[in-house]
Amino acid sequence: MKRLFSLSLAVFLAAVVVEPMGEQTAWAQAPSGQQGGAPPTQQPPQQNPTQAKPQAPQAGVSIAVEVPVVTIDVVATTQKGDILTNLKKENFKITDDGVAQQITNFGPTDAPITMVLLLEFSARGYGGYFAYLGKYWSQALFPQLQQKDWIALETFDMKTRVEVDFTQNKMEVMQAIQRLYFPGFSESNVFDALLDTVDQMKDVRGKKSIVLLASGVDTFSKHNLDQTIKALRQTDVTIFCIGLGQAYQNWADPAGQRSMMQLNYLQAQNQLKTFARETGGQSWFPQFDGEMPGVFQDVAAFLRHQYSLSYTPTNAAKDGKFHKVKVELVNPDGTPLVITDQKGKKQKTQVYAREGYEPQPVAAGGGD
Repeated sequence: MKRLFSLSLAVFLAAVVVEPMGEQTAWAQAPSGQQGGAPPTQQPPQQNPTQAKPQAPQAGVSIAVEVPVVTIDVVATTQKGDILTNLKKENFKITDDGVAQQITNFGPTDAPITMVLLLEFSARGYGGYFAYLGKYWSQALFPQLQQKDWIALETFDMKTRVEVDFTQNKMEVMQAIQRLYFPGFSESNVFDALLDTVDQMKDVRGKKSIVLLASGVDTFSKHNLDQTIKALRQTDVTIFCIGLGQAYQNWADPAGQRSMMQLNYLQAQNQLKTFARETGGQSWFPQFDGEMPGVFQDVAAFLRHQYSLSYTPTNAAKDGKFHKVKVELVNPDGTPLVITDQKGKKQKTQVYAREGYEPQPVAAGGGD
C-alpha cells in the first residue's frame, strides 16, 4: 500500500500523547527547504547551519512506554463559540478516572498545523454526489492555512489513496482536488480510511489532524465501529468531521419523504460525532455551500488556540484499560471559572478535549 510521507514510516484537549520520562525522545527532524517535502521521519537529515529550513511541527511519540506522561491539547470556548484566550495553568483542572491530577507542564501550542484532508470520493449518491460535495466544499479550507502549515490530500472509496503527500505548497493540493474526476467504486470504507490515515501519521511530529469530508456511512470496511473507536483512543491525531449527509438528503428528496435514508444518515452522523469527540475534535453537518468558509475558519482557529497540559497519572498501570480524562475550567481556588460577556452576562463554557486514552499493556518479560 502506498503510504503517506515518501520515506517509510513504521500512535487533548485535542490530542493525548503518552511519553517517557527521564529519557531523550528521538524526534523526527525538519525536512529540507523545498516546498513539496514530506514531514519528517525519525531519521535525522544532514544539518546545514547556513541553509534556512522550514520548521516542522513539534509533538507526538509512541504511546507504549514504561513511565507515562499524558499530554493533552485543550481548547476552551464560550457557549457562543468564542475561543477563550489568556488562560493560566491555574484555570485548568484535570481528572484521570475521577482522580485529580497535578499539571506539570503548561503552555500554548504554537506549532504549525499538520493536516490530512480526507475526502470520500466514491460513486455513492446518484452518481457521486458526495464526491462532488467533498471536492468543491474543501476549497474553502485553503484561505485558512498559513505558509508554515503542512497539508496532504487523501481520497477513499473501497481503499485509501494518497493524492498528494505532505507539502507546504497549497496550490499543489488545490490543483490535485480540481483534477479529481469520475469516482469509481460505490463503496465507502470510512472506518478503514480513518485507521489507515492515522497509522500513516504515527511517527510524524506536529499538531496533527485529519479533516474528514464524508457521508459517514461505512459500507465495506474490514474494521467495525467498535474497533475503529478503540484504535482512535490510542492516537494523538485530532479528527474534524464534516458530514455530507444532510446536504445530500436535502438535494435528493426535497419533499422530506426519506424515512429510511434519514435513519441511515442519522446513524452516520452519530458515528462522525463520535470520531471527533473521542479525539478532541469537532463535527459539523452543513446544508449549504455558504456555510463552509465559517466551518474551516473554526477548524483553523481551533488548532491555533490550543493549550498544552501534561501530567503523570497517579494510576500509571499499563493494563490497556480506557482512562477517562476530564478537563474543567476553574479559578485558582478551585471554584468554577465564571466568564462574562461585555454586558456582564454569564456565559457557559465548553472544553474540547480527548475523552481519554488507552495505555498499551506491557508484555511480561521472560527469564534467562
